[in-house]
Parts: sequence; C-alpha cells; structure tokens
Amino acid sequence: MSAIGERQLWLRLFLPFAAGYFLSYLYRTANAVIGPVLARDLGLGDNALGLLTSTYFLAFGAAQLPLGMLLDRFGPRRVEAALLVLAALGAAVFASSATLGGLAGGRALIGLGVAACLMASFKAFSQWFPPERQASLTGWIMASGGLGALAAAKPLEIALGFAGWREIVFALAVVTLAVAALLWWSVPDKPAAAGTGFAEQLAGVRQIFASRHFWRYAPMAFWVTGGFMAIQGLWATRWMTVMEGMERAAIAARLTWISVAMLAGFLFMGFFATALVRRGIKLERVYLGAMIATIASLGFLSFFPAAASDWLWPLLGACFSLSNIAYSLVALAFPAALSGRANTAVNLMAFAGAFGLQWGIGLFVESLQGSGWLTDAAYRAAFLAVFAGQVAAFAWLLVPARQR
Repeated sequence: MSAIGERQLWLRLFLPFAAGYFLSYLYRTANAVIGPVLARDLGLGDNALGLLTSTYFLAFGAAQLPLGMLLDRFGPRRVEAALLVLAALGAAVFASSATLGGLAGGRALIGLGVAACLMASFKAFSQWFPPERQASLTGWIMASGGLGALAAAKPLEIALGFAGWREIVFALAVVTLAVAALLWWSVPDKPAAAGTGFAEQLAGVRQIFASRHFWRYAPMAFWVTGGFMAIQGLWATRWMTVMEGMERAAIAARLTWISVAMLAGFLFMGFFATALVRRGIKLERVYLGAMIATIASLGFLSFFPAAASDWLWPLLGACFSLSNIAYSLVALAFPAALSGRANTAVNLMAFAGAFGLQWGIGLFVESLQGSGWLTDAAYRAAFLAVFAGQVAAFAWLLVPARQR
C-alpha cells in the first residue's frame, strides 16, 4: 500500500475527504429545508426557486471535465483544498445577499467549490488503496455524504428555530475554511507523474467520451442519479406540501428518514462491497437490482402519491444510494491514470441531470399551471416525466453493446 500505515491513512486521508463530502452533501440538500423560508422571505415562485437551487448543480457539473484533468495532473489534496476556499466564499456571498442574482451567484460558487469533494476522494483512493477495496471505500465516503444529507434535514430545521438562515450559512462558511485547512495540512501527497501535458490529458477525456462502456451508464447517471438529486434537493419538499398537505416539521422528519435510508445503503456498500467482490458476486448485478427498485419506487410515488409514502420515500433513498456503484463500474474499465477523468465524466452527466431536471421541473410545473392545470396535477406530470426518462435510460443500459 505504502510506507504509511493503514490506520494513519484512515486518519490523514479518509477522514479529511469524508469531512469535505459531508459538507458537499449538506450544501446540496440544504435548500430542501431552507428553500421554503427563502421563498417566503423573498417572494420567490417555483421557477425562481428551482433556478436558484439548481445553480449549484450547473456550476458543479461545468467543473467536472477540467476537474478531472486537474486531479490527474496536480493531485486531490491541492485541488480540493483550493476549491473549498471558493465554497466558503460562496457561502458568505449567499448569506449576505438580498437579491435572487446574489443568492444564485453565491450558490453557484458553492457548487464550484465543492465540485471536487467526491471525485478527489476517489482519485486519492485509487492512488493509495488496491482495486478490490475501491467499492467499499466508495460506500464509506458516500456514507459521510449521507450524514451530510441527514444534517440538512431535521437538525437543520431545528437550527432554524434558534438562528436565521443567514447566520447558519455564515457558520457553514467558517467550517468549510477549516476543512480546507485540514485537507491542505493533513492529507499525504502522491502527485501524478510529471510530463503529462494538456494535449495528452485532453486525449484521455476524448478516449472516455468515445467509449461505448461510458455511454452505457451515462443516461442512468443523468436520469436516475441526477433525477434523485434534483428531487431530494428541492422538489420532494414541494411534493409533500402540495400532494400530501404536510407541515414543515413533518416534512423535515420524513427527509431525515430518507437520509437515514441513504446512509444505510452507503454503509452496506462500505461493509459488504469488498466481500461481495471476493465471493464472485458481480457489483453490476447489485447495481441493476437497486436501479430497478429505485425507478419502481419513483413510479409508484408518482402514480399513487398518498399510498405508503412514509416507507416508499426512504426505500427510494436507500436504493438510490447504490447508484454510486456506477462510478466503480465505469472507472475500472479505464487505466488508473484516467481514473479522475473517468469519474468526473460520470459526475458530469449526473449533475447535468440534477441541474436540468431541478430547474426543468419548476419550469414545467409553472407552464402547466399557466395552461390551466391544477397544481397537484402539474407536479404529478413533472414527476412522471422524470420516471419516463429513467425507464428509457434503464432500457438503454440493457441493450447489448453491438446494438447500441
């Protein structure tokens, strides 16, 4: 592994990256709780709220391809620590803004700043740990994100009872700077081999995007991973309000259960993925089964919004958490030197879906309402459109390579 012991690696490498991804997921999902407060304070409609929240995903997604080249060239420690400083700046801008433009700009800076939190950890793991441990490490790092989503649910709703949303976001800016410092000073460095120029790195990007293997999983990343992030980060709250008449405290409690279920899925991967691989169980089978359950759960919720929703939403979160197996399935098909670019290519598709679908749901709902649709019917149509896209993406995944 290296001269650094296993325990030292866990403390000096895993924990700082886990702290970064915790913050990334907290920022990503916080608007599910803060969004209604913002909408009330600033008089934002569904379209404006969707655009504001989705600017995080736009900036995050736009950073992915250059981020992959930076990670492969300069290493995860330098890249993530530097970007987290931008995230802290974005949080400060968001907390001090009173206009939609200022809030959107701050949210975009946050998205850019946390864009490396997951991909940098994947790159570091590929440098320091053997291949058979990658899936389990993915599960563990995703578990830290699940804790971030958990913190952005009921705990954040409770915090809003003691402090305003501006004070809370300012506090997050300070914590983000502290994590950036921890990464810079604590994480061991193993820089990429010298002599890799921009043209060579760009050729690696082209190799990934020319791969049939990559395009097998890309639509799933867009519609399933991106679709869940779009819904969890904003529209789940509106759905529960409109379709079920739930109050803020009850919604926060349900969001907490969704996050707990996601965390359970991530922990499952952390504890059992390596053992499954060693016993000859293919991770792709686990991935396919989880995706069937994810898509079926969203479809059932869309058709029957009031039926068994207390357990269907957590089931959706638990099954979605296993969608991250796709990162390992894609990256293992490429040389280790391309791992950063392969993972960020998948992430690009996921966050393109998150941005497009989060804003698109708001546009779609307002458009239908303008055409005379009732609000509940408009939301159901929007969710069914996402469900249809997921079904099509899964069908594409199953098509044999030669037919594609």
